[in-house]
Amino acid sequence: MTVASDSTSSTGVAPASRRDLGTLLALRSPLAMTDSALNQWLSTLRSKAEAALKSQLLPTTRDEEWRFTDVTPLVDLPLRSPEVNTVSAEALASYRIPDALQLVFVDGRYAPDLSSAGATGPTTGLTAGSLRSWTGPELSPYLAQQQALEQAFTQLNAASFSDAAVIFLAPNTVLEQPVHVLFVSTSAETYLTHPRALVIASPHSQFTLIEDFVGLGEGAYVSNSVTEVYAEENAEVVHLRLQRDNTSAYHIGKTAVSQQRDSRYTCHAVSLGSKLSRHNLEVFQQGPQTDTTLNGLTLTTGGQHADTHSLIRYAHPHGTSQQLHKCIVADRAHAVFNGKVKVPQAAQLTDAKQLNRNLLLSSKARVDTKPQLEIVADNVKCTHGATVSQLDPTEVFYLQSRGIDAAQAQTLLIRAFAGEIIDALPVEAVRSQIVVCVAALAP
Repeated sequence: MTVASDSTSSTGVAPASRRDLGTLLALRSPLAMTDSALNQWLSTLRSKAEAALKSQLLPTTRDEEWRFTDVTPLVDLPLRSPEVNTVSAEALASYRIPDALQLVFVDGRYAPDLSSAGATGPTTGLTAGSLRSWTGPELSPYLAQQQALEQAFTQLNAASFSDAAVIFLAPNTVLEQPVHVLFVSTSAETYLTHPRALVIASPHSQFTLIEDFVGLGEGAYVSNSVTEVYAEENAEVVHLRLQRDNTSAYHIGKTAVSQQRDSRYTCHAVSLGSKLSRHNLEVFQQGPQTDTTLNGLTLTTGGQHADTHSLIRYAHPHGTSQQLHKCIVADRAHAVFNGKVKVPQAAQLTDAKQLNRNLLLSSKARVDTKPQLEIVADNVKCTHGATVSQLDPTEVFYLQSRGIDAAQAQTLLIRAFAGEIIDALPVEAVRSQIVVCVAALAP
């Protein structure tokens, strides 16, 4: 199945002039840093990304990885480079996470007056803040050094981002409080922003990261985010990624994760908002005995389109991974899931499990699912599967026979379907907010 493309060519592909990334690159914000050495290093990084973009165009539905998601209409939007905007603390009150250390970025720029990073520094083992004012450890071995950052939108971010959230945990640091990075998009104008985050968990460290994308107002904007996570030897990172932009927005996101020996990475990715969203989640197990857990929940309604592409790539023996992604699709919405697991010859004794389950709440809802295993090693345990279903009328009738009305019965069944993902979320405040969103999807 191929989604119809918004195109003027007879082949169904937007002409190259409409797909030229130079139009979007011209909207970048200046990278003015206070430290000259840092500015020089970032300028080199930026120039490298610009050079890579010269040979790339926006992907279309004729590209295999994008065949269900058409992003060429982005170049028809009246996009602008964001200005320096202010947001009141009251406007963000509903998004704050109790007891979390908070870093707030407004239209891609750090807002120190809205942030509460808490006691950070060498004595606590945590250094967190803005790249523009970074005084912590050297970042050049990490920033933009992940594998598979060659995609067009990722290179566009590298060439255009104006600031970045940086979180560094020193060796042996166990942080009890979660760190909440809140990326806020204002929608008074059709802004193109490039949120960026860099997370470094040193050997034997542990912490929880909440990465949150929200939109204020109902206007359209485009958020093109990139997050890099480094889990070094025996480190543990629990990552909650919440995408709840407004329903007129476009969200393109990339999460790249590097795991070293004995490290543990868990991602809970929840997609609620945006008119069109795409999340590329790629995990590279760079050492033996690494463990990866990916939990995903996509909630779409109206005319929303939500696309999730994931990749887990093994490189050493004794690696494990568990992936469960669920989609709840209502009205005329469309959800896409493509999950890849690659196991080369060197990755013997791998144990990989992948499952995608989908619930359609209307006859016009649509889901495209493609779980993939690419296995070369011969001594592995790997499974994958996908299911697509609707609410069972007999289950609804059973609940009604127990005195529960039809609407509440459907809500209970939808909540039960999503419960496996929601109940695994380690932050109570986030769980409560997602439960409310799930209940709103009942027919």
